[in-house]
Amino acid sequence: MELKNVLLIGGSGFVGGWIASALSQRGVRVTIATRHRDNTKKLIMLPTVEMVEAKVHDQQALVELMRGQDAVINLVGILHDRDSRLPYGKGFAAAHVELPKKIIAAMKESGVRRLVHMSALNATHDGVSEYLRSKGDGEAAVQAAIGELDVTVFRPSVIFGPDDVFLNVFAKFLKLFPIFPLGGGSARFQPVYVGDVAKAFCDSLGDRNTFGQTYDLCGPKVYSLRELVEYTARLIGKSRRIIDLGNGGWAYLQAGLLWLLPKPPMSPDNLRSMDVDSVTDGTHDYPGWQPTALEAVAPSYLSPTEIGQFRLDRYRLRAGR
Repeated sequence: MELKNVLLIGGSGFVGGWIASALSQRGVRVTIATRHRDNTKKLIMLPTVEMVEAKVHDQQALVELMRGQDAVINLVGILHDRDSRLPYGKGFAAAHVELPKKIIAAMKESGVRRLVHMSALNATHDGVSEYLRSKGDGEAAVQAAIGELDVTVFRPSVIFGPDDVFLNVFAKFLKLFPIFPLGGGSARFQPVYVGDVAKAFCDSLGDRNTFGQTYDLCGPKVYSLRELVEYTARLIGKSRRIIDLGNGGWAYLQAGLLWLLPKPPMSPDNLRSMDVDSVTDGTHDYPGWQPTALEAVAPSYLSPTEIGQFRLDRYRLRAGR
């Protein structure tokens, strides 16, 4: 199944940039819908990639974007919503539930059948957090379209890689503070490399065997949050005292204070999400899945001794050398 034109919704973010680059290298024409074209200068430079300013929450705008497309990839997701309520706030509802429904309706109207959707590990209607409940309801809406559309759903654990908002956030705070209070230190994750995620999305696009399927995307190893923070500290060369706040009142107090920041690294809802381990038993892995180890990548963008060579290698790669 050959796909020549792909619409990327939510493509200007961390994962979207990797997917756009991977598709461009395969000669696929990629259209990325963005609210502000000037904020995506790195992607504009990619061959075969076109940035289009559009309001993706507008139904008619979605229909227009899909004209001439062979497939749609939906990556839209938010980690925080100031409008906290049950079952979830307006922001989560708009991004995770209403937008997938609008995308499905626009695809049916425009005649585009292929949809690859980004969900999240542990996403479910009765999830422990607003984030997971809204992601679960959005995933359910996408799965309900199976048969009318050719759908594949991916459910990654936390994603790491250059410019991530995961290990880089730990590194930033570890550089600033000699004592590191940590809520939810016992929470377990199976971090997955962004390059592996991008490859799975791109490989699945033309693979009919993935139609109607849902796949977990996780790395090869499980870590506690404390282990990840300690590893990050070693990589950046900082000796820090980590104080485990547990999963109770002190942890929620810390999350609540961080939530007050303009760009919060943590919220009480994030902490609730960590009540469920973000790991997989391997029964729903993507076919042929061979994930990259965290230790094979993280030093390249966190360790001071490796960063210079990593940047040079990335420049050579982009230059085709």
